[in-house]
Amino acid sequence: MQRILVTGGAGFIGSAVIRQLLQSGNEIFVIDNLSFGNRAFIPIDDHHFFHADILDREQMLALTARINPHVIIHLAAIHFIPYCNLHPFLSSDINIRGTIHMLEAASKATALKKFFFASTAAVYPIVDDAISEDHTPAPMDIYGLSKLAGEHLCKKFHLESGLPVIVCRFFNAFGPNETNPHLIPEIEKQIKQGDRTIRLGNLTPKRDFIHTYDMANAVESLINKVEAGYHVFNLGRGIEYSVTDIVASFERALGENIHIEVDPERVRKVERMHLLADVTKLKEYTGWQAQWDIDQGITTLLKS
Repeated sequence: MQRILVTGGAGFIGSAVIRQLLQSGNEIFVIDNLSFGNRAFIPIDDHHFFHADILDREQMLALTARINPHVIIHLAAIHFIPYCNLHPFLSSDINIRGTIHMLEAASKATALKKFFFASTAAVYPIVDDAISEDHTPAPMDIYGLSKLAGEHLCKKFHLESGLPVIVCRFFNAFGPNETNPHLIPEIEKQIKQGDRTIRLGNLTPKRDFIHTYDMANAVESLINKVEAGYHVFNLGRGIEYSVTDIVASFERALGENIHIEVDPERVRKVERMHLLADVTKLKEYTGWQAQWDIDQGITTLLKS
């Protein structure tokens, strides 16, 4: 049994990761300030949950020393891009300084065997084809910039400590417990309100949507497989869907037609037309395969 510390564990992706790790018999500790997460999302007792903020350096040092984990999974971040763009100083502070605090705490954890850092596909530039990990990063926004800075900090930590570091660039997640108004939860909300004419923004961009349960399985596979070095992995499904493709999946799940109205206030002036993961490296390294397709995931969301 491993002691695993998860920052941001009460959030959208974190709650799925904890579900997976608990099923495998690990002892899980969570640090979350609940600014976006929800305590009710995670079935762990109060002895294993700490309502704390990664910006509090002294508290991160004290809690990490107290837990003395074998693995740290650092998910805590501000990651909703429109929010980051509106609050660039706050989001970059949390994403960069918070990561510095966790890496400093990690450097003093005597039992630590590896560090996992959640990065993002937003570090990549606009390209039309599937993106592999060796593509040169060129972030377009403050979120991508802050996460790329985190990657460099993790590389420095690995070089100084010699500990294995896993950087995982998450593509577009969907599933239960979403806490930000991304595309799929926004459609879900309007549908559950009874609307069959829904208001959306850009319709043609395509994204690589991956279910959080598949992401959690990949995260566990990586922390179990990586034994040495500094590694960067993409985490997506390797399939891209347009907004209209997603709406069509909702139509299939409902057995009803949905009409789309374009809301000018939701239309982004600068938008990627494609964001597709090449997940060859992940699959070859771990043997991981996605299990949840888009229709299964959306049908499950509507039934919840």
